[in-house]
Amino acid sequence: MNALLFLSFFLLMFAGVPLGVAMGLSATAAVFFADLGLMSVPTSVYTGIAKYPLLAIPVFILAGMIFERSGVALRLVHFATALVGRRRGGLALAAILVCMVLGGISGSGPADAAAVATVMIPGMLRAGYPAAFSASVIAAAGSTAILIPPSIVFILYSVLVPEASVPALFAAGLIPGLLAGLALIIPVVWISARYGFGTQDNPDDAPPTSFWQTFKEAVWGLLAPVLILGGMRSGMFTPTEAAVVAVFYGLFVGLVVYRTLNWDSIYEVLAEAAEVSGVILLIIALASVFAWAGSTLGAFETLGSLLIGISSNETIVLLAVTVLLMIAGMFLDAVSILFIFVPFLLPVIIHFKWDPVWFGIILAMNMAIGQFTPPMAINLMVTCRIAGIRIEDTVSWVLWLVGAMVIALLLVTFIPDLALAFPRMLGYLS
Repeated sequence: MNALLFLSFFLLMFAGVPLGVAMGLSATAAVFFADLGLMSVPTSVYTGIAKYPLLAIPVFILAGMIFERSGVALRLVHFATALVGRRRGGLALAAILVCMVLGGISGSGPADAAAVATVMIPGMLRAGYPAAFSASVIAAAGSTAILIPPSIVFILYSVLVPEASVPALFAAGLIPGLLAGLALIIPVVWISARYGFGTQDNPDDAPPTSFWQTFKEAVWGLLAPVLILGGMRSGMFTPTEAAVVAVFYGLFVGLVVYRTLNWDSIYEVLAEAAEVSGVILLIIALASVFAWAGSTLGAFETLGSLLIGISSNETIVLLAVTVLLMIAGMFLDAVSILFIFVPFLLPVIIHFKWDPVWFGIILAMNMAIGQFTPPMAINLMVTCRIAGIRIEDTVSWVLWLVGAMVIALLLVTFIPDLALAFPRMLGYLS
């Protein structure tokens, strides 16, 4: 039955069946032939999404879309450009900074990359940046959204691993998220200086460069992460309630402050957010059937034992897990990775007594790298579509950024305090 579960899943996946459907069908087949009772399938679907923390996912998606449509991204781009100044690599550096700020609002890598790419790629092209380089930088920077709180990945991970609370994960992701952004800045600045990118700025179509003017316009967007994280830290609201506060704050900014939203655009945002949320929650529901079937059949315990049996040296096992997750990230989306890999990695975490919060950060960093690593890089797909190029064109640029992010991952892997010091200081960990 274990072989049926995994073989049918991989066959369906390689046949082009959507991942969520492939997991649901393969799990249903295993449940049927193992005589576990077909009624367990709809029960698992319901219990998979009937969890209070998951309420935050569609609301954070809505908040991210409202901030994108309200013009916050454009004003943040103007502010970051004024902050960095006109220099080689300046626009690329500004793109990274804007992605990191927006990551503190949306929690979604693809949404972050799409918002920044739409605003920045035309200007970067006019300034002499190659389209492939621009798409690579924004795709990589957008991946920091799943590390910098609030993060949809951390919310899902906390559902699968209850020992890791959402506040602890949010706090733990902050320093690694900033470290990942810094790791990207170094090669981007070096490449821009080497090839002279950004030396063809056209003053006629440049955004406002007055620091205080752009800061005054962008301050409402800059305050959003402070409101979300500060409110959760002070105990004023839970992560789910923070998402609702972010939505109403975004509506206030769009309707009252910037006046860029109207009731028609709000309806469009609601419809689009409902569609995206529906897809994600459907994948979660079907993946829950797969997770339940694998757990009941003992498949995950068997795979976990195989991993533990690789070596008695936990460093070797940790590196093997990292390589496995990195390869998976190149082909699978974050939700699928969580529901496929976390159940059989739990015995490994328990065996080596790894901190579940720290391991959640390692997992998220691997998924972040996968979001911009070809061939199935979702962030890169988004930015390449906006730039009008093929993913293959980005390989020579994106590999530098992958290497930089891997270095950041290894630092967090072998120096756990980079992830755990902040949540300990805030009292989320003992």
